[in-house]
Amino acid sequence: MTETAVEEGTGGQDHRPGYGQGREALMAAAIKVVARGGLRKLTYRSVAAEAGVTHGLVVHHFGSRDTLLEEVLSWAVRRSIETSSLVPASGRLEDFAATLAAFIAADPDLQAFQYELKLESSRRPELRHHVDLLYDAYRDAVREALACFDVSQEMTEIVFAALDGLVFHQVTSGAPDRTKESVDALRRLLAAHRAQASPRPTGGTLNEPKLSCAHFGSGDDEHFQRA
Repeated sequence: MTETAVEEGTGGQDHRPGYGQGREALMAAAIKVVARGGLRKLTYRSVAAEAGVTHGLVVHHFGSRDTLLEEVLSWAVRRSIETSSLVPASGRLEDFAATLAAFIAADPDLQAFQYELKLESSRRPELRHHVDLLYDAYRDAVREALACFDVSQEMTEIVFAALDGLVFHQVTSGAPDRTKESVDALRRLLAAHRAQASPRPTGGTLNEPKLSCAHFGSGDDEHFQRA
């Protein structure tokens, strides 16, 4: 795809990335460009303008627009999973996804970028592969998180869909309080599901985690800890 637009961006001399930070700064700039103007605005020049560098530096780092898109998406997914803290430090179900609303509010462009890609893939089949990778990564993260609490595969899919919808709603409406309330309701649903599937043992509690949850909570799994 040829470049047909030059974005003014918010970059400039005062926002030039420091030494050794160029690649990540350019990916962060690409996320902002897409979040604000859609995928059609993603060009070498628009990213360079946002980052405050020459467009030749973008070409140097990524080589092609498709490579830029692929690497930005991969980076965005890693950032989302690493900072979303699906498994709470306490290892207790009652704290599952407790930081979701704050996580979205801290960087809504990160999520908007991914939704823009999802929407565009419905019009451009060549992007479907990227979206499939995106959903696979998030499904795996949710599946691994809920494995701590003996949640069935069927319920895991429902939780994934619910979380995806909550993220989208907050990104588009900016209503973190509603996200928090919905996550509370989702946890109650999970607790009821778990109680029905696995009756509470004598002397135990519903929120008592498996050993693997304690390991996650202690920082053994990098995917679910804050960067």
